[in-house]
Amino acid sequence: MAYISQVLPSLLNGAVVTLQVFFIVLVLSIPLGAILAFLMKINFKPLQWFLTLYVWVMRGTPLLLQLIFVYYVLPSVGISFDRMPAAILAFTLNYAAYFAEIFRGGIAAIPKGQYEAAKVLKFSQLQTIRYIILPQVFKIVLPSVFNEIINLVKDSSLVYVLGVGDLLLASKTAANRDATLAPMFIAGGIYLLLVGIVTIVSKRVEKKFDFYK
Repeated sequence: MAYISQVLPSLLNGAVVTLQVFFIVLVLSIPLGAILAFLMKINFKPLQWFLTLYVWVMRGTPLLLQLIFVYYVLPSVGISFDRMPAAILAFTLNYAAYFAEIFRGGIAAIPKGQYEAAKVLKFSQLQTIRYIILPQVFKIVLPSVFNEIINLVKDSSLVYVLGVGDLLLASKTAANRDATLAPMFIAGGIYLLLVGIVTIVSKRVEKKFDFYK
């Protein structure tokens, strides 16, 4: 217990950084993914090709490689970022692609009759999206969105490769310094706690939106 109390402050400081990355990426990637999903529905081939290529690259290459590309490769062409902005950019672009596919599937699940009804009611496109499509899509995609959010909690540990002082880097530093794996197990417990909180929140949110069935 004495050792745990000794290393816990540094691990909690790292957990704060992990949570910062998590919340910033979440706030940026979900709206961006939704926007991309609606852009995919526009009947403009060059845009569709570009978005298809973007989603394919983001989903088809490891997030670790994307982090390395943003932080280490882009500076060679004159585009450079600090460690934290580079991590947030790479994470946001990656997760926006996943959320875009999730939302695209949700939009495709909406019956065409809903769009016809909106036309009969003389809804504008924005009104159709806001009052008819989004409420139904939100309910459809909730389980998949929360699965990705749980993945984001775990994937946030990858920021350590850029030298960002997150939970994993703090635990690895303590483990190397003290020649013990205890900090790694404590970090694992913290990740389990965070995932557990997200799981509880997801169940409550899904239950709240059951009235859309």
